[in-house]
Amino acid sequence: MSELTRLTAADLAARLVSGEVSSEEATRAHLDRIAEVDDALNAFLATDAEASLAAARDIDARRAVGESLGELAGVPLAIKDVLVTTDMPATSGSKILEGYRSPFDATAVARARAAGLVSIGKTNMDEFAMGSSTENSAYGPTLNPWKLGNVPGGSGGGSAAAVSAFEAPLALGSDTGGSIRQPAALTGSVGVKPTYGGVSRYGAIALASSLDQIGPCARTVLDTALLHDVIAGHDAHDSTSLDFSWPSMARAARDGSDPATLRGLRVGVVKQLMIDGVQPGVQVRFEQALELLTAQGAELVEIDAPHFEYAVAAYYLILPAEASSNLAKYDSVRFGLRVAPQGGGTVESVMSETRAAGFGAEVKRRIILGTYALSAGYYDAYYGSAQQVRTLIQRDFAAAFERVDVIASPTAPTTAWALGAHSGDPMRDYLNDATTIPANLAGIPGISLPIGTASEDGLPVGLQLMAPAFEDARLYRAGSAIEQLIAERDDAPFWAQAPELDAAFLATAPNGKAAN
Repeated sequence: MSELTRLTAADLAARLVSGEVSSEEATRAHLDRIAEVDDALNAFLATDAEASLAAARDIDARRAVGESLGELAGVPLAIKDVLVTTDMPATSGSKILEGYRSPFDATAVARARAAGLVSIGKTNMDEFAMGSSTENSAYGPTLNPWKLGNVPGGSGGGSAAAVSAFEAPLALGSDTGGSIRQPAALTGSVGVKPTYGGVSRYGAIALASSLDQIGPCARTVLDTALLHDVIAGHDAHDSTSLDFSWPSMARAARDGSDPATLRGLRVGVVKQLMIDGVQPGVQVRFEQALELLTAQGAELVEIDAPHFEYAVAAYYLILPAEASSNLAKYDSVRFGLRVAPQGGGTVESVMSETRAAGFGAEVKRRIILGTYALSAGYYDAYYGSAQQVRTLIQRDFAAAFERVDVIASPTAPTTAWALGAHSGDPMRDYLNDATTIPANLAGIPGISLPIGTASEDGLPVGLQLMAPAFEDARLYRAGSAIEQLIAERDDAPFWAQAPELDAAFLATAPNGKAAN
């Protein structure tokens, strides 16, 4: 049974179709894996084995009578806890939503269920997606499967760690400034931020509505593309959803499996994304990846994007401003936690006590910053100016894509750092998203895929590719070709090189669910 957890989603799907294995067997194998390792990893916040196995048996029964099912029908799926679900709590990693159950499924979840994927649990995350390490979760940090004393990135560290640790072949995440791509890089998995509006945000607990985007995470480019095809498309429930006929991302990934498809690809390298503080081992792996590209006939083009250097500053005004508005709904009156002062109190005092107890330090920090940026007398100076910078960054991208097909950079400037290493210095976390933030400000798609490990610490390094809006398929085609080159160089797929989480390795975990 443990062999099933090490299959790619595409391979597992093929075995399900052939009848070699049942969805119930595959689901049980992954639930057993979660039971075996997740007390140490803390990648999952909630599971319901009975419901998951019942859903798997239903798929098996439908397949047995010859019903036409989607390609991924019967494959297990992990869901970031930012997406609401009817069958499990949706907390967004916050105490203020502890135990909350939604009356409806998020559109991405509903589409996954309709395609026959089997939900096996909700994954851990930084509270309300505010963080780059998953240390800001109210339910304890998730650990990196490559080194249990280190972070898995964030905010979607739970989904990335679950995929990397073979607890799930597929996962859903959300990306506001890199929250799918950065943890993918730090855990050696593949993560994609689709074009803004390409996947419905309906049912995603909002952080910053003009930046948030739902996307897929998996161990291979093809698996990520297969999940992308399931969740993409117009949704009338989401006013920002694009009414566009998307090509098959899976077909693009399969077309790109031949590295010859890289011939003639114009690859931009933005000098402003080669930021100070890039770890030497990350820089070396990035340069090696570029060499692999040029050896296949790709053309490297240096790009000057002068306004990218202001991206982090603009982002950390826009995001807190929108977050302060979105989080105003957690007022103790309508839903969620309620903490009343001893002996009762006014509505205002109950609201104050509830927010004090329910929100973590990082959430409070960003609410205060955002409220200040939107206050009378400061709106134009801060939020308005940040939006103007955003427009300039979008223009830089437009100019760049007149010269190149994709833009390449390290996904993150460093590999995974030790738990607590950034404690008390939030700017270090903020700067770890410096290369991913521009794509969210511009609404364009981005992919991160593993390109090796850093020589200093043996931890994964990610390559980020970005493309113009609506050109998500271009990323899957190029990403699949690069993935094949990396596998040929290393004589093995990168995901197969992940450490085996045996009992001795798990014993090195500094914490886990048992300690939370």
